[in-house]
Amino acid sequence: MFWKKEKPAEKPAVSTSGVKIHPQVDNGVHAGREGFAGGTLTCHCATDPVKVRVDAQTAHNHVCGCTKCWKPTGAVFSQVAVVSRDKVHVVENGDKLKVVDPSAVIQRYACTGCGVHMYGRIESTAHPFYGLDFVHTELSNEDGWSAPEFAAFVSSIIEAGTPPARMPAVRARLHELGLEPYDCLSPPLMDAIATHIAKTAGTLAA
Repeated sequence: MFWKKEKPAEKPAVSTSGVKIHPQVDNGVHAGREGFAGGTLTCHCATDPVKVRVDAQTAHNHVCGCTKCWKPTGAVFSQVAVVSRDKVHVVENGDKLKVVDPSAVIQRYACTGCGVHMYGRIESTAHPFYGLDFVHTELSNEDGWSAPEFAAFVSSIIEAGTPPARMPAVRARLHELGLEPYDCLSPPLMDAIATHIAKTAGTLAA
């Protein structure tokens, strides 16, 4: 006698109701604009705000769960992108900027008035991302910046206070938004890091 194999029970769908990621994506991810050439980032100070001009479109925009990146009030993730450092220029009230943590790999320049991070810069020429600055495009009023592509360091939101039991719902919401969740960076960026290390070590032709 042959026994009929039963189908495994389907897992109940994870509810994403009430899950917030970041104000820029909570209502959906919006595509960037072709030909967009940059804009101005402004801190949150009501008077004498710091302004940083970015003269190019950004790349690798993503939401980040690490505890180092600046997040707007109430956001679980930050939203951060990169751009060539020669395209980043402090144009107003740069005297208010101060590096948050001088020992960090990314030197994050924050406004001493409101605490907003205006840009992050890597000074080590040996670092794979040397030459790129990290910026928060939400600080710009211009519409057309590159769209977020993925979610990085997702597990790190637990370090900031998110209950571990909440993580399935968070990852499910990221999938709904089309932001593939990773507990590091995206595969192309991880490949770029590994390529740089291999070339530096001589195991890969330059």
